[in-house]
Amino acid sequence: MKEGLTVWGIGSSRTMRVHWLLRELGVAYEFKAVQPRSAETRTADFLKLNPRHKIPVLQHGSLVLTESAAILHYLAERFPREAIYLPDSPATRAQLQEWCFFVMSELDAALYIVRRHDALSATYGDAPAAVAAAREYFVHNLEAMSGSIEAGGDYLFGAQLSVADILLMTCLDWARYCGIALPTVAARYWQRVVLRLAYQAAFRVNFPGLAGPVP
Repeated sequence: MKEGLTVWGIGSSRTMRVHWLLRELGVAYEFKAVQPRSAETRTADFLKLNPRHKIPVLQHGSLVLTESAAILHYLAERFPREAIYLPDSPATRAQLQEWCFFVMSELDAALYIVRRHDALSATYGDAPAAVAAAREYFVHNLEAMSGSIEAGGDYLFGAQLSVADILLMTCLDWARYCGIALPTVAARYWQRVVLRLAYQAAFRVNFPGLAGPVP
């Protein structure tokens, strides 16, 4: 049954997050295949949703959300499912948020520097020193968290996938695409998570025409 959900956006790691979680939750939705940095993000209709002309965008009734991490938290709480980890106390909620904030501020942000000044250097300018430093910083942070990744088990919070796993996994995908070699623990984690059927189904939708990653 459709829940009146519409997702705008495909073609990026951040849109992948939303398509993936919706498949894990088994929630039907409509989506608009809007590509990043395209004329479609500059239309009047889209700018009413997100004046920053960024994807993804989630519409659910009158609610509009435009940040991928916020979208994941909303969906996990709005459509709970046993297979998806949901914290049940202030302490466990803070632990989940800690992982999410870490991924977004330390990993996602570093990768965005690489993207801006490497693949998008024609727009944002060449900055080879900044790119090299961001790549090194990304790997350093992953290595620093290796013990915590291993301690979780199959996923960051044991046997259940969480929104933090989706954020982390999509950053690992992004890093691999940029040619960044993952530390051993992160690489083993990636090899486990990539086998999830919902991940693979979302990849086909989010990156049409591309072969899925091979573990």
